[in-house]
Order: sequence, then structure tokens, then C-alpha cells
Amino acid sequence: MLYSEKVMDHFMNPRNVGKMDDADGIGEVGNAKCGDIMKMYIKVDKDGIITDVKFNTFGCGSAIATSSIATEMIKGRSIDEALTLSNRAVVEALDGLPAHKIHCSVLAEEAVKAAVKDYYDKNGIEYDKDMFQEYSCEHCE
Repeated sequence: MLYSEKVMDHFMNPRNVGKMDDADGIGEVGNAKCGDIMKMYIKVDKDGIITDVKFNTFGCGSAIATSSIATEMIKGRSIDEALTLSNRAVVEALDGLPAHKIHCSVLAEEAVKAAVKDYYDKNGIEYDKDMFQEYSCEHCE
């Protein structure tokens, strides 16, 4: 079997899908050429805890599954903890992905970072710009 049960579960029953009109941070990443576009919305309380997170993803099953699990992994966590989310952690949480779908986990990591960066920008919070390098979708070129 190509996909783990967890990947199939998050693809068939994605968690935290939707748009958030009052989001504190919105991150959109992806590339129309490869067909995977993720939009992540976060709600952050005064203590810097992500109290709610939603996503909209246009893409393959792996893109949807990685978006879904990433939202579960950062909900209830601090902004700092969310920034430590790695694509490797996303892959491990899903019990693996096929090699040609690893880029989906990278997009999930980048979507979280993009939402946090937007939150920082909207609130005038200084940050290390090196933490937010733009992801380039190599397999799309």
C-alpha cells in the first residue's frame, strides 16, 4: 500500500478545514504549476497560544493529509512551538509518505510559518527573517 492508514484518514476526514474570517495570521504557500496550494489561518490569544487553526488546501490527497495533521500539531501550542514544526515531524505523524509526496509535508511546514510571519507582521513583532525563507517547489520546475 502506498499510503499509511493515517494519511488516508486525514485525507478522507480532514480536521480543521475551512476559512477563518477573523484570523490573526494567514499564510498561503504553494505553486499552481504543481497543483498544491495551502492556505493556513491561525487565531492567537494574548499569551501567544494558537487557540484555533483552519486550512484550505487545493491539491492531492497527501497535501490535504499533511495540512490536516499540521493543524492538529500546532493547535493549543505557542507560536514558538508552532515555528519548530518540521516537515519531518509531519511525515512521522502520518506514519510516512511516498518519496515523491514529501514536498507536501514541506508545504505544510511552510504554511504554518507563513501564517506566523503574517501574525508577526500584523502585530509589529520583530523576528529573524532567516526563519522565513521562501520555499521553492523544485519538482514543479
